[in-house]
This record gives sequence, structure tokens and C-alpha cells, in this order.
Amino acid sequence: MALAAFGLAFGSPLAGIASADEVEPLYDLIDTATQRLATADAIAASKWLNGAAITDPARVQQVLEAVSADAESADVPSNYVTTVFADQIDATEAIQYNRFSAWKLDPAAAPLSAPDLSASRTLIDDLNHRMVTLIAADWPILDSPDCPIRLDAARTAVAEARQLDPLYRQALDAATRSYCQT
Repeated sequence: MALAAFGLAFGSPLAGIASADEVEPLYDLIDTATQRLATADAIAASKWLNGAAITDPARVQQVLEAVSADAESADVPSNYVTTVFADQIDATEAIQYNRFSAWKLDPAAAPLSAPDLSASRTLIDDLNHRMVTLIAADWPILDSPDCPIRLDAARTAVAEARQLDPLYRQALDAATRSYCQT
């Protein structure tokens, strides 16, 4: 799924997609998580072209420390937020591994150019901050018995609105698997 086909101009939401108020209370959070997943293709292309490893433990630690600090500022349990973001990172890396595998099997399909990795990381940092803000706003739902139903409805709505392919749908499910506290 190419970033352009995903309908993102590096973080710009798709026009015409319903908001959380129109669909589900968790919609904006799930949509933001989906936008963060969409960075995987650009990051994979950059890493492929530069011979970089998919996993970057130092960057992961930096992200987890930043979201933990944001969580504390937002009065949300930091251990919850770091678990959520660990799932998000794992799902993003899984997409990158999928792309690398495809390119190894079909080198002609490999990218010839990619956006600068620092631009993708800046976008990710912005999306991370937005996600923590949305987690804080949605905490009453995330910590309620209704969460699994609301989460499933929001994932379905976002997947349909964004026309996620099976890989991205599976990644979204993995990225959001720890959202519900009950």
C-alpha cells in the first residue's frame, strides 16, 4: 500500500472521512493510529535504500520515553501508554518486514527513492503526541466495559474509510490490541 494510495500527504487526513462524533467515539484515535501505520511504507523504503535495519532499539526507547512523559502530563497511566505504543511499533515494523520480503523476492518492485527518514520521524512524533492526547480524552471509554465493542466499531469504520488492504487491517488490529483495559 503506497503512501500516496493511502491518501496521506504526510499526515494530512483524507478529505471527506467522517469524524469521531459522526461514527464512533474512538474513531479519531484509531484513525490517528492508522495514519501512524501508514508511515511504514516510506520508512521501509528509506531503510531499504540506505541499508538500515528495520529494528532500531535506540529510536524505540526514545519514542517510548517521549510517550510515557506525554502520558504523565496528560494524567494517563504511562505503563498503559507504553504498552499501546509498543504494539504500534511492532505493527509498523511488521509492515516494514513485509515490504522488505516482497522486495527481496522481486527486486524490480523495490523503491528507487524514498522520503528522508527524519521527515517520517517528525511526522511520527507529531502523531504520537496526538495519540496520547486522544487516549487521555478517550480514557473513560478505553477503561470501560464498552471498550471492546467501541474499539471494534471504530477499527471497522476507519478500515472501510481508509480502504485498508488485508495487511494494513491486520496491522491495525495488532497496533490496537491493548487499547481496552477491561
